[in-house]
Amino acid sequence: MPSVIEQPLDTRLSARLAAARPSATGAASARARELAAQGRSIISLSEGELDFDTPAHIRQAAALAMEQGQTRYTDVGGTPRLKAAVMHKFVRDNGLRYEAKEIIAATGAKQILFNAMLATVDAGDEVIVVAPYWVSYSEMVRIAGGEPVVLVPDAANDFKLTPEMLAAAITPRTRWLMLNAPGNPSGALYTEDEFRALAEVVARHPRLLVVADDIYEAIVFEGRFCSFAQAAPAMQARTLTINGVSKAYAMTGWRLGYAGGPAWLIKALELLQSQSTSNPSSVSQAAAVAALEGPQAFLDDWRQRLRARRDLALDILARAAPLLTMRRPPAAFYLYADCSATLGMRTPAGELIASDIDFARYLLEGAGVAVVPGTAFGLAPYVRLAYALSDERLREACERIVAACAALLPPESRP
Repeated sequence: MPSVIEQPLDTRLSARLAAARPSATGAASARARELAAQGRSIISLSEGELDFDTPAHIRQAAALAMEQGQTRYTDVGGTPRLKAAVMHKFVRDNGLRYEAKEIIAATGAKQILFNAMLATVDAGDEVIVVAPYWVSYSEMVRIAGGEPVVLVPDAANDFKLTPEMLAAAITPRTRWLMLNAPGNPSGALYTEDEFRALAEVVARHPRLLVVADDIYEAIVFEGRFCSFAQAAPAMQARTLTINGVSKAYAMTGWRLGYAGGPAWLIKALELLQSQSTSNPSSVSQAAAVAALEGPQAFLDDWRQRLRARRDLALDILARAAPLLTMRRPPAAFYLYADCSATLGMRTPAGELIASDIDFARYLLEGAGVAVVPGTAFGLAPYVRLAYALSDERLREACERIVAACAALLPPESRP
């Protein structure tokens, strides 16, 4: 009998997946956990989540839902109860009115963003992304077959897109404009007038849709939050307004996002969701209802604590200037630090700092502080520092960074 000739296993991936890159924030966090497991003293400033516990009334609502048997399939886009809570939230906080058919809930705001790209972007379509941007924006566009068009506004203008920049970037192939405000990682916050000016440009291009990623809405220290469609009501029919409970209510692990948008688009998102993940967790939906409809006063305390942490970090890190410089962001819980002055310097071990990736590696390996290089956010050389951790740990992390910067050697030096 002839022997079977074994052929090598075909491990090729699809072209759409081959175009994507792993999450840099996830990689930084994973490396920090790996070093910590080896016994190293590591403080992570790479995590994009609050260190606060999910409020008790939200946890209790989830427990009650389980006791009442709310553990089965729900409607794909969310229970009627959750949709009603989301609709009420949009009216209460943003002055936006939606019908139930214009609301969807999913396994995180991230899923809604991803499905929106899959549902509307074809090969050759362009999506305008404003740098520095959340790491997944560009990768979602590529996986969907589109081309991210990255615009880099002036840092002196808090990295905010101007109407002139937007108008110059739009082509007949432009399908989406992604707006994230407050921004991750910059903390940029647009005014109503700034959004209206952008809307005037969008209005001239009927094919152009807008993603308004409002996930950091509740974390604003100075100024006032305004959603894009709230500032420009005529744009509501062309805007997908995305939010969730992860950042505002310390519920990252619950994986529950929601959005309001035109009925035709929401219907398409539900179709995609029905053939992939189906409904989000029924228990998480019940918890989200409690979050949206329950007491909101605790958010003021959280904001005060986060603002104090921001100012603490800025005060300490000011001692690292001019090697490390940053602006005072009015929102979110990140500092986006310019580390260009460190390029060309050497570590105490003689290793060259040639990029923000090298600098982030030096802080992790040499100082035990995990940060994310700005390259991942489409704008280098920067590093992102998340200050959502205890005052004591934050103080220690910043002191380590200052010491690490002081230990860097001039380019001509050798250990």
